[in-house]
Amino acid sequence: MPLEIIGITVLWTFLYGYLIVASIDFGAGFFSYYSMVTKQEHIINQVINRYLSPVWEVTNVFLVFFFVGIVGFFPDTAYYYGTALLLPGGIALLLLSIRGSFYAFANYGARKSRTYMFLYGMTGLFIPASLSTVLTISEGGFIEKTGEYIRFIPWKLFTSPYSWSVVFLSLVSVLFISASFLTYYAFKAKDSQAMEALRKYALAWSGPTLVASVGVFAALSQHNPGHFSNMLDMAWMFLLSLLCFQGAVWLIWKRKALGWSFILVMFQFAFAFFGYGASHLPYLLYPYVTVQSALTNSVMGTALVVAFIAGLLLLIPSLILLMRLFLFSAKYVQGEK
Repeated sequence: MPLEIIGITVLWTFLYGYLIVASIDFGAGFFSYYSMVTKQEHIINQVINRYLSPVWEVTNVFLVFFFVGIVGFFPDTAYYYGTALLLPGGIALLLLSIRGSFYAFANYGARKSRTYMFLYGMTGLFIPASLSTVLTISEGGFIEKTGEYIRFIPWKLFTSPYSWSVVFLSLVSVLFISASFLTYYAFKAKDSQAMEALRKYALAWSGPTLVASVGVFAALSQHNPGHFSNMLDMAWMFLLSLLCFQGAVWLIWKRKALGWSFILVMFQFAFAFFGYGASHLPYLLYPYVTVQSALTNSVMGTALVVAFIAGLLLLIPSLILLMRLFLFSAKYVQGEK
């Protein structure tokens, strides 16, 4: 397998890990604030806080690995994306800082402050919305190159139907993934009230997730017909994603095998995410940057592949250990320690 394909596959795996772990975190923040507004915090906040306490610190590890890796493997991406991501990237960093400050002051009353909870809940929606612009920009049409000069056209980004369809999908996906996991987590905690409340959230956001996915397909067919055609060639991956979605929603509806329902949700987004990524190749940015043209020299590329695979092999056992000690420890989940 070519070095550039190995590199982008490893990086895409890190990004998928961030998609799942961060979505649970971001969605939990929104549900926590929503429960305060609707005066239901006594029902679901204990479950949410028990999940977030040991996990929030490792969420951004995946994102850091991805951005360091993408610049290391494909240096040209920094040149092309640097200007385009200045505004959305700056917003995302600001929101991440606000979110981090909430965790820092959580033990000093932040969880009881309506202002802090509002910021915590809203950042859970605005961070994925701002980060999703990377995928939008990668489809082309928002950057013009004249000689060596690169110009970002922000008004095209803010008026593009495809851009807003991606933002909408990122928002509803975050809430669906988070509610699906927290439903299972509440079940493990034997908290039937919380489970029922979170189950309703999961079912409520399943419909918008499906609608948003169809909307992205429709918008992409107009924005980048070449990529859309490639996706049709890999339609089996998206059909498998749809089947996993249907299976997950059915299990949640029937209150059966909630652990397996979340695994199906993970497979749903894995098939869609990797199908999207594979059909996007060889482009990293239409039509200027490909994985072949942007690849660093072979020595550096090989070293990075080895380093990142080693990092992945170290990170996965660490997460499994974290889950065994906290997330899936019966005593911890049920609040006994």
